[in-house]
Amino acid sequence: MKNVSVHAYEETLDPEEFFSSISPDMRVAFILINKFTLAPVSGLVESLRFAADKSFRSLQIYCKWDWMTYHNIPVTASCGLTIQPSIHFNLQNLKENYDYIVLAGGLLSETREPPQELLNALNEIHAAKIPIIALCSACFVLGKAGILDNRKCAVHFTIRDEFVERFPKAIALVDKTYVEDQGIFTCPGGTAIDLASDLIRQHCGNIRAQKGLEYLLMNTDNSLLIKNIPDIDKPNIYENITVSRAITYMSENLGAHVTLREVAEYANTNPRQLHRAFVANTNEPPANYWRRLRLEYARKLLANTSANVTTIAIDCGFSDASHFILWFKKQYGETPFSYRKRRHEVEKIN
Repeated sequence: MKNVSVHAYEETLDPEEFFSSISPDMRVAFILINKFTLAPVSGLVESLRFAADKSFRSLQIYCKWDWMTYHNIPVTASCGLTIQPSIHFNLQNLKENYDYIVLAGGLLSETREPPQELLNALNEIHAAKIPIIALCSACFVLGKAGILDNRKCAVHFTIRDEFVERFPKAIALVDKTYVEDQGIFTCPGGTAIDLASDLIRQHCGNIRAQKGLEYLLMNTDNSLLIKNIPDIDKPNIYENITVSRAITYMSENLGAHVTLREVAEYANTNPRQLHRAFVANTNEPPANYWRRLRLEYARKLLANTSANVTTIAIDCGFSDASHFILWFKKQYGETPFSYRKRRHEVEKIN
């Protein structure tokens, strides 16, 4: 695909094949439970659809999603619509290839006593620090898995009493459209469009989030557009105070040439203890985590600005462009030049 014009792509390659080569900004897996409620699922996926391409061709470019069931057979929504899974349920795939796992519930008869294999899978996903979104009564499934213990969660007022009785360790709230607590999102129902727009804003930017809100005829005043929710890499997804303080300092100093000793001092610890805390809470050393934050920031600059690669490298804390290019390719499998070129080609075609 190197050194080939966009027009050549259009003539020789199926557009969906070309677009599939673009790394999306947001990847979502929907796990549908039988008798799930359609409204929040459709609100979430329709928002993703509008954000997924520049025009309105419903191409999965910037956002991608898949449909699955834990038992790999079709399920029926509470309204009677039958959904066929688009991909096989695979735990390793879920842990490696998605930014969010959406668990869609509905009728309590299907979520009060979920199968143990689903609970085991959710606990493994949670242990891998993949954010989980529970729609409607899927909060009962997360509660049964023990994932909501000592966490705030949004539940529908009609099921609050039963939920509290079953899961007294969870902190149930009935006045929120959704709640995020340490990487676990709960949404009691409705359309889930506000949740979707916030996630899209975080991963794809304000323009794509607003596009969906406008075409879904939702309120798009400034107060909605400037709402902030925690990034998956922000410190409040980790319970360890040392790690939280360190990530705060890292996030505020992405372009600064400061040492890990300075990070440790800010977190009121020493480099050795900082290393241990990071490995225990994030499964990687602090240096790797910090570099990943910088690379993700650089990728956003490549996609959304015209700054040259050297400038971006320096602004993101790398000593020079060659050092930045080396790590970018290791992280994303392509050079910054290739990434930017392909993103711009997508914009032209799209």
